[in-house]
Amino acid sequence: MEIKRSGSQPSGKGPAEYFTGTVRIDPLFQALDPARALGASVTFEPGARTAWHTHPLGQALIVTAGCGLAQRWGGQIEQIRPGDVIRFPPGEKHWHGATATTAMTHIAIQEQLDGKTADWMEKVSDEQYRVLNDPQPAGSRG
Repeated sequence: MEIKRSGSQPSGKGPAEYFTGTVRIDPLFQALDPARALGASVTFEPGARTAWHTHPLGQALIVTAGCGLAQRWGGQIEQIRPGDVIRFPPGEKHWHGATATTAMTHIAIQEQLDGKTADWMEKVSDEQYRVLNDPQPAGSRG
């Protein structure tokens, strides 16, 4: 048995090449052979988000605080809240993050394949994000 005590692992900043805005990553557990799964708690300040990316073996997110957004390529933006579990299948292009006004924290669990957990792509532009965060109902846009 191994116990990782709260606060025993340092927090890290989400790298600017993969994230927009302020993001804190707190490691929870690493993949120890022969296991492939690893997990982290990720906090997005308002307006912060990932770049578009995929996971070779998929990803599960468990929202623990705040209000966030998630979108798969070609799909609708979805609001995500505490208790929601979001599953992205292997290879599905997606992004996730906070709303423009509210921070969001989720636990991210993914498996690594040949030491890799994600393939990072282009950033979600400010223009795309503003459109996605438009407070008007879809039917009221003129």
